[in-house]
Amino acid sequence: MGKIMSYWTPRTKIIVGGALFGIFGALAVNLGNPANMGICVACFLRDITGALKLHQAGVVQNLRPEVMGFTLGAFITAMYFGEFRSRGGSAPLIRFVLGALVMIGAMAFLGCPIRMLLRLAGGDGNALVGLAGMIFGILVGIFFLKKGFNLGRSIKMPAIGGYIMPVVMIALLIFAFVKPGFIITSTTGPGSQYVAVWGALLIGLGVGFMAQRTRFCSVGAWRDIFLVRDFHLISGIIAFFLAALIMNAILGNFSAGGVVINGVDVNYNFGFSGQPIAHTQHAWNFLGMGLLGLAAVMLGGCPLRNLILSGEGDNDAAVTVLGYIAGAAIAHNFGISASAAGIGVNGDVAVIIGWIFCIGLGLVMTLKKKQS
Repeated sequence: MGKIMSYWTPRTKIIVGGALFGIFGALAVNLGNPANMGICVACFLRDITGALKLHQAGVVQNLRPEVMGFTLGAFITAMYFGEFRSRGGSAPLIRFVLGALVMIGAMAFLGCPIRMLLRLAGGDGNALVGLAGMIFGILVGIFFLKKGFNLGRSIKMPAIGGYIMPVVMIALLIFAFVKPGFIITSTTGPGSQYVAVWGALLIGLGVGFMAQRTRFCSVGAWRDIFLVRDFHLISGIIAFFLAALIMNAILGNFSAGGVVINGVDVNYNFGFSGQPIAHTQHAWNFLGMGLLGLAAVMLGGCPLRNLILSGEGDNDAAVTVLGYIAGAAIAHNFGISASAAGIGVNGDVAVIIGWIFCIGLGLVMTLKKKQS
């Protein structure tokens, strides 16, 4: 037994965790979630924002229990392993704005880094453009990190602060089960396609446990490679992608004609055109994910990572999550979000403003650091 456990190293854990995550992400489509969107933190937060009537885009409104499961899974795990700590106070307003910009970048591309990997595993070539853009944004962020960019140190906060986000998630989960009249669920479009509540919750709890124990982060993985030559996190990302790709093949999602789930044809193919819930405006796929990568590096993690941290008692991560929700509301209320037809002028302008803000913030804070 001792010899077997000697192979259960941190590297083994993140590879196994990433592979299971990839399996869940691919399988969730065949259980009811939209094609190439088995799990998407940004898209699911956007749907929750719509379900709460914070935006009025009727096709993307749904309380997604996966999100509640991510946070509550991390909360339960952190409590069990004694890692729950209420902390915060690190530039909360800046984090809120950066969180909103992460979401605007994601809405320009139509997905978070997790969905980007699932799109790649479904044959969507547009995701390669998004990946290139995200890496570029991460490299710009690393430039500022090397110049001394830092949002400041978190400090210990009153315990009650760390429990607020888990309590909010419990309330949303109750709404998902009870379905009160003030919660909206789409009757058409991606918001009308979903895994049954219990199944979605179990997937979320499993991912929350895995991500809390392994520190899984789809932005941090690339940051660590370029900043400190650490390949630990990227091994989980590679395992995620390969597992999702193999799972799609096993499920027959690449077969001629595909499979029909809840009346929707899931027919994956390798290419750029005709991909599910995706567009081919490559410049904005690149710049949208680039904005996400840059803002996420400044925040210290991807959307999933911040949901996990909010479950561990991190008030700064909780503020960032609120920023994501605000960004989703802004993206849809002001016509910023892209669609399968592409991205409009409002979205173009918002992405450019996001880049200007992040670069300006990096320059101001690194110059201030140099002067001090």
